[in-house]
Amino acid sequence: QVQLVESGGGLVQPGGSLRLSCAASNSISRIHTISWYRRAPGDQREWVASSFINGRKHYEDFVQGRFTISRDNARNTVYLQMNNMKPEDTAVYICYMEGSWGQGTQVTVSS
Repeated sequence: QVQLVESGGGLVQPGGSLRLSCAASNSISRIHTISWYRRAPGDQREWVASSFINGRKHYEDFVQGRFTISRDNARNTVYLQMNNMKPEDTAVYICYMEGSWGQGTQVTVSS
């Protein structure tokens, strides 16, 4: 089972940017779907974005146009670039692929 380690979280002001990384222990070049989820305080986990092996990407409506998911097969790493961030983006962001979940990285958007 692939091991996942997220990083890049932190505190950012509204309108700011962060880039999250998810490093996988195995090659990701043949993984069909890689996704980011998030869990806000007191809420259930929700899907944020997915990257497919055919190059297509899908996003939750609330992050469409602000977040970008990408994968670097050479580094076995998936990224989530987050721009124009809002307080509602505050959550633990978690990477998922092939039945494996990472531990998550905390993102806080606050002035």
